[in-house]
Amino acid sequence: MAESYITAARLGEAEYTDKKSRFIGHVQSVATEEEAKAFIASVKARYADATHNVWAYTLRNGTVRWSDDGEPGGTSGQPTLSALKGAGLEDVCCVTTRYFGGILLGSGGLVRAYSAAARLAIQEAGVQRFSPWSRGVLECPYSLYDRICRALTDRGARMEESSFGASVELVITVPQGLETMAERCVTELSAGAVKLQFRDSVMRGAEE
Repeated sequence: MAESYITAARLGEAEYTDKKSRFIGHVQSVATEEEAKAFIASVKARYADATHNVWAYTLRNGTVRWSDDGEPGGTSGQPTLSALKGAGLEDVCCVTTRYFGGILLGSGGLVRAYSAAARLAIQEAGVQRFSPWSRGVLECPYSLYDRICRALTDRGARMEESSFGASVELVITVPQGLETMAERCVTELSAGAVKLQFRDSVMRGAEE
């Protein structure tokens, strides 16, 4: 069974200022390393005149990358990654753009600033939890269509597709663990004439 995880709900952007240096954090969910690299490239292109574009991403497959982009080692990329992990996020990328304000912050100041910018961007992005849902199909007569849909929906199922022909074919999803309940519901409503069969699973997201 696939495990649930949390990631960014939407693109989040936030700005933090320290001693006239501007730090603009950008956080976005990414499903692959290619998506992460594309997001990094888009932010770099948007802020091509910035002093630095520091980035970090972490994926559910175990891939973890970061870059200080010219800042002193350990002062920016790793603190950014730590902010992502501290929020419990996976499949997520953060890019923090810095415009130097003319005053040196020192290593400790850089760590605090990049960490703060990342955390603020995460707050703006919000989080959503993805959980495994099982997908099943059933074929029912028109006379039972509304009753079955209502009963399954009341029990937390989602109606994904409906195909209307001589009978109605439904594709539904339910949170993993509720398959037996859904099967029993359909069996009881149809007096055993309709069978719900689960075939595979998908990941569904819900904002927290």
